[in-house]
Amino acid sequence: MEILTPPRMNGLHLTFLGTGTSVGIPMIGCDCATCRSTDPRDNRLRSSVWMRAPEAAWVVDTGPDFRTQCLRAGIRRLDAALYTHPHMDHVTGFDELRRFTPGTDDAIPIHALPSTLAVLERMFDYAFNGENRYRGYLKPFPKPVHGPFHLGETFITPLPVRHGKVETTGYLFTRRARKLCAYIPDAKELLAETLAALEGVDTLILDALRHTQHPTHLTFAESLAIHQSLRPRQTWFTHLQCEIMHSIEEPLLPGGVRIAYDGLELHWPDPD
Repeated sequence: MEILTPPRMNGLHLTFLGTGTSVGIPMIGCDCATCRSTDPRDNRLRSSVWMRAPEAAWVVDTGPDFRTQCLRAGIRRLDAALYTHPHMDHVTGFDELRRFTPGTDDAIPIHALPSTLAVLERMFDYAFNGENRYRGYLKPFPKPVHGPFHLGETFITPLPVRHGKVETTGYLFTRRARKLCAYIPDAKELLAETLAALEGVDTLILDALRHTQHPTHLTFAESLAIHQSLRPRQTWFTHLQCEIMHSIEEPLLPGGVRIAYDGLELHWPDPD
């Protein structure tokens, strides 16, 4: 199955590869109702998305479930990988990108903040040191994010956020001057410049860990306040803990706000 969009399709496509928090759902050793749920929407791998347009395809973050996510979604080709920050649940599947650099001269661009790239280079020195250029090995091409950049016709704007002590970014995806989608899976606070960049966005995908307060993640109430301030057409909550059961929580949300789940697909067609 080819990863790129079939010829009759256009615009930007997004698949949620995972919508769970750092421990995933079900969580090891937890017997709560969500972890025992038979609803597939409550079974959440670590947060990541796969995005593709007719001319390019990429993922945002490669957590420890990345191999399983690629097999489940049928991903066979990638043109780039983007990273939000270097926490383990977002980077430890990095080596699985080797399947997308099969040839001796193949390399995959890795877009991330310089601080995130520095962590990846320490963790995966064997891939970055240039000594292993063999067939089938991972050959990353570091692309430090200092500002907006393009992947094909998609204009990508980094969105700085506060998430504990680690430098973290979300991403805004724009095509043909239309702010289609912003993906912010880990945040406790959106900076003023980020809120300004999000004005007029169609779809907001936002961290909403749980109801209970957390020092480094947005709660449902905090994420709802952001939705109400920005007024996007739709907001999808992601990076969810097992405190959140899909069938119970989603009906309580206001119009335009939904809970994402693994395998959910979104599409923004290019205008004719």
